[in-house]
Amino acid sequence: MSVVPLARALSQLAVASRGRAVTLIREGRVRVDGRVVRDPMFAVPVTRARIDVDGQPCKRPAWRSILFHKPRGVVTTTRDPEGRKTVFDVLGAAGIGLRAVGRLDLASTGLLLLTNDTHLADWLTDPANAIPRLYVITVRGRVVDTDVPQMTVGIADDRGRVSASAVTILKASNRETHLAVELRQGRNREVRRLFAAFDHEVTRLKRVAFGGLELGEIPPGTWRELKPDDFRQAFGPEVPLAEQRRRSER
Repeated sequence: MSVVPLARALSQLAVASRGRAVTLIREGRVRVDGRVVRDPMFAVPVTRARIDVDGQPCKRPAWRSILFHKPRGVVTTTRDPEGRKTVFDVLGAAGIGLRAVGRLDLASTGLLLLTNDTHLADWLTDPANAIPRLYVITVRGRVVDTDVPQMTVGIADDRGRVSASAVTILKASNRETHLAVELRQGRNREVRRLFAAFDHEVTRLKRVAFGGLELGEIPPGTWRELKPDDFRQAFGPEVPLAEQRRRSER
């Protein structure tokens, strides 16, 4: 049973964005099991509690996931204290109730999954499951073949150890090198940190695949809806999906 803060529960139920949910709660417009709750951090068993807003019951939304082509210059957060545009600003109403599966930094582009299935999101990002992410990158200078084995073994920087599960040089010159890089851990800024350790600055980074899901030809700033079968085909029958769990609870 998933227990989450009330503000997050309202977001998961697609009632309002997290910020709007906090306002509704503090205004006394939200009841949990018949009792007014004004604390946005109040713990709620979202699959069991009855939540009402302005006297209307909040129904659990249909399972939903999307594959989004994140453009450059937007951050993967619901709100940004520096006032930068977020992926949820781009998505607008289509992003209400969704959670990003991992992140891409401000300068990175490409495939970003979003879902309202929190268990699925946790499973996809759990290092124990080692889901591969494939990136196409450009770095300054020539990456030599002899560096590739060390990149897959790993190297330590001032923030810990970083490595790639596979590195393929696609095209190289003295000015820049194009590579395909596969990760299975998803540590913060891992690709940039890895190549910085070899004195190469990453100038372009695009995620093109997450497990068996591929970005394809979706233009930047747009998305496509995914179905449960898309995840089964991409990750196998063991992938945990909330719509399966809901059927088992009936």
